Amino acid sequence: MSSPSFPLYQPTNTNTATHRFLDRINAKYGLSLSSYSDLYHWSTAHLDDFWDSVWDETKVLGHKGNVIVDKDAKPAENAPWFSEAQLNWAENMLQHRSLSKVALIQATEPTPQNAKPKLKHCTYAQLYELVADLVSSLIHRGVKAGDRVASYSSNCIENVAACLATTALGGIWVSAAADFGAEGVLERFEQVQPKFIFTVDAVVYNAKVHNHIPKLKSLLSGLTQVLSFKPEVIVAQTGLADTDKTAWHEDWVDWSDFVREGQLVKAGRSVDGEINWNRGSFNDSLWILFSSGTTGRPKPIVHRAGGMLLQARKELAICADLRPDDVFFYYTTTGWMMWNFLVGGLASGCTLVLYDGSPLRDPAFLWNLVDELGITIFGTSAKYIDHLSKKYKPREHHSLQTLRHIYSTGSPLAPQLFDWVYQHIHPNILLGSITGGTDICSLFAGMNTALPVYRGEIQCRMLGMAVEAYGPDGTVNPPEVEGELVCVKPFPCMPAGFWPLPGFGSDEAVQAAQKRFQDAYFSGPNGVWYHGDHVLITESKQGNAGGVVMLGRSDGVLNPGGVRFGSAELYDVIDAHFADHIEDCIAIGQSIDNGTDERVIMFVKLHNDEELSPPLIDAIRTQIRQKRTPRHVPAKIIQAYHIPYTLNGKRVEVLVKKIVNGAPLSSINPATLLNPECLGFYVETGVELRKECS
Repeated sequence: MSSPSFPLYQPTNTNTATHRFLDRINAKYGLSLSSYSDLYHWSTAHLDDFWDSVWDETKVLGHKGNVIVDKDAKPAENAPWFSEAQLNWAENMLQHRSLSKVALIQATEPTPQNAKPKLKHCTYAQLYELVADLVSSLIHRGVKAGDRVASYSSNCIENVAACLATTALGGIWVSAAADFGAEGVLERFEQVQPKFIFTVDAVVYNAKVHNHIPKLKSLLSGLTQVLSFKPEVIVAQTGLADTDKTAWHEDWVDWSDFVREGQLVKAGRSVDGEINWNRGSFNDSLWILFSSGTTGRPKPIVHRAGGMLLQARKELAICADLRPDDVFFYYTTTGWMMWNFLVGGLASGCTLVLYDGSPLRDPAFLWNLVDELGITIFGTSAKYIDHLSKKYKPREHHSLQTLRHIYSTGSPLAPQLFDWVYQHIHPNILLGSITGGTDICSLFAGMNTALPVYRGEIQCRMLGMAVEAYGPDGTVNPPEVEGELVCVKPFPCMPAGFWPLPGFGSDEAVQAAQKRFQDAYFSGPNGVWYHGDHVLITESKQGNAGGVVMLGRSDGVLNPGGVRFGSAELYDVIDAHFADHIEDCIAIGQSIDNGTDERVIMFVKLHNDEELSPPLIDAIRTQIRQKRTPRHVPAKIIQAYHIPYTLNGKRVEVLVKKIVNGAPLSSINPATLLNPECLGFYVETGVELRKECS
């Protein structure tokens, strides 16, 4: 699975933020580190010195103190970080106050009624004033540190401002995307009991305006049944729909009125107009993100304020070299952790681009934005790049001269898509395939401007993250040997736990959350963090300390005849050789021989309802045998008309595996799926497949 030894991209700048950081580490500690590999290994061996230096290097606002972390603690101990520190995440995001520098640009997908929607701009000074007014209104209405404030909204300026205001006063932010169904949002919000809900009246997708009010009403109706109080609702009018408020509940508050209220009461500000930032502990809760929850209620993952701040500053300011003159775009909804990742760019003083709408109905739209706005960093998902590659070649239609980075995440980026990006988007950009996830709301492995890019590989393990590939016996695998992605030492973006934390629920509920947290990440040996990904760490090349190849989820690893391999190894072959016929696929293991072995079942979705023919099946098997091994060849290749995905666009291999192996449909949580109606097919097919093996 290791990539060719020649890079697709070679950095020419030897004065990157990483180089400068390395030089300062050498000067501060009297070292002679000379490569990223040296710096990486030093950063994981000296966690306290490294993270202390990250704080200073990225100029974090707040009181640091002298205690960093017990570097000898096991991750399972969830040791506190910077226990003497006092900081506020939002204060660090809003340290820039320029009257002219644009902080946020909001773009909306065109519709037949509005063929060229106007861009909305918000300067850093305007954003600060807006946040201050929201803080004032929230305080006036009784919000205090530790209260949950939720959003059921589109990706808009109002949503960013509401998040900043909530966290400025020590509240805990909770977000769900407007495209989530009300039932799925209810499953999230009922667990955290928000006092406020910020929302919008309408959203646009696939060139259609969708009235959001009915979904909001459905959510509130459900919350009424489970909460002892009524959350206050603030609705932002988007201008997309009729402004008639007759469908609103009488106690809902218009966003504009809410802002004006804050301007009048002037709460939460000093005499000179500065927000009274709630500088809390490094380990205080900042926001709650939710797992997909395909086979149970979504897990409410609580992230700590200091961990989110320091990790993002390291990733963006040092590793990505994010600068004030950058224009940073990430295609994301407000329910995906990449929204939080994007907002973290405000601390660098750059311009963020927010987009609400479909990315592919008009594939030219986002690339027109690149040229129009001078976007320098373009973030998206591997799924988007895959779909784009089948219908559009941006380089043929756009200049794209401002681009310097493209980031891809959500699932492994296939090796041939690395080639496609360099050929059809830009030949000289850093293609940063990145991986981390909702669990840590940041990255274990990802981009670095000081390093080359190799085909099919994530550039590096991130500084300060002691990532290894573990074998089944709980020992570190050597380079080029597949294993479980683990983190063997503490890291500051490790969650505080699952909600409720101590002090926010009954003893029984808190203990259940703590057990659920331990079971989720520390069920393996040695007290290390088990992330759930099957990976390969390559031999070090050009001082990168080894790249990372993602092979799929570890709980979806295929194991026919005792030979373990990741599903991505099959997907790569399909994408490389059958893209003209196969639109999508999913591979799972079916238990056979009374559970002592398994066989590989591959479901394929063909273009335009084309029929799966015996010659195509034979061709698939031949290519997999030639490109992988005979053990990789699926025992069955079956046509499916839909592949199930989570709301965040991830294949649900484990869910399909459970269904095929006999799990009842009642054990599945349909509210977390994009297309739950397709599961019946897998139930019926599973019955037939099990008959074959009985």
